[in-house]
Amino acid sequence: MLTLRDLEHRTGLHRATAYRLICSLEQRGLVERANRRYRLKVTLLRNRKWRLGYAALGSAFALTREISQGIVQAAQEKGVELVTLDNRNSSKVALANAQRLVREHVDLAVEYQPDGRMAPKIAATFIEANIPFIAINFPHPGAIYYGADNYAAGLLAGRHLGNWAKHNWRGAIGELMLIGLPDAGPFVNLRLTGLLAGVKEVLPSFEDYRAVHLEAHGGGLGSSLEITRKYLRQSKAQQIAVGAISDTIGLGALRALEEGGRTRDYAVMSQSGSLEARAELRRPGTRLIGSVGYFPEKYGEGIISLAIKLLSGQAAPPAVLTKHSVITPENVDHFYPNDALLTNADVSMMMLRTL
Repeated sequence: MLTLRDLEHRTGLHRATAYRLICSLEQRGLVERANRRYRLKVTLLRNRKWRLGYAALGSAFALTREISQGIVQAAQEKGVELVTLDNRNSSKVALANAQRLVREHVDLAVEYQPDGRMAPKIAATFIEANIPFIAINFPHPGAIYYGADNYAAGLLAGRHLGNWAKHNWRGAIGELMLIGLPDAGPFVNLRLTGLLAGVKEVLPSFEDYRAVHLEAHGGGLGSSLEITRKYLRQSKAQQIAVGAISDTIGLGALRALEEGGRTRDYAVMSQSGSLEARAELRRPGTRLIGSVGYFPEKYGEGIISLAIKLLSGQAAPPAVLTKHSVITPENVDHFYPNDALLTNADVSMMMLRTL
């Protein structure tokens, strides 16, 4: 913001002339005045588009596909050039893609990869090239984080699971299976820390020894299916509750529980609110009682707007946390009414992709 004296000095105009011109610009809405200072109300056009690089996690899961689609669409709407690469859920590919984005001379990079061990190497690649970057859902050193508030999302899941048990089982949870993903690192696994805290908040008498921690290495439905099968062979507990770190892991546990012939003595709570989970929530008699929604379809607008803000020299917080809501069989159509447009073939293909 500039004072009238500043305008005089910068333009060399007489004070009266500068005043008449600034008043004319103010009347036409091109500048605005605040406390005897003036500032532009219009955005100056750049000589070229911003060139952003986006390294997607992969296309195996609906959540990541929706995030990618939203980013591509938002970039088009904002007139931003986007260089898109696929990390193929591989940390080695992710590092190679980061190096390629540097060679592409992008103005800013958007990174989506979960390996905490690779994150410092990818971060160093961008930092050394003086390229600012945004990390989606998984923190990277030096990046602005955009994504889930993992502990808060877990807390929502735990409260919902606790209230469900209170209503359906009189609060008696025989065992609480907490299925995590070690490869994702401690930050993402805060979802389970929050979930346990939420259960104990609703059910203060729940004892810690009833919480069983399992790890689904690789994060796939098959991995979750196998570890749940194995655990059920030796478990004698009644009324088993499952808190899963993701929808894919939750659906794997659900299938194992169904195989075991259990009908009324288990419940599964997962996270992400993906298409796969929403299809399951609509299945009559499902024991998936809820999934915390991360609303990936909204990521694109927020990420591209944040990127433009950074490149325009505006201040930005170190982390932008998304909002979460619990999606249940009762409210899934409220949050996602357009899911009804999916055909049976669409849903079948979607479920196959989780295997």
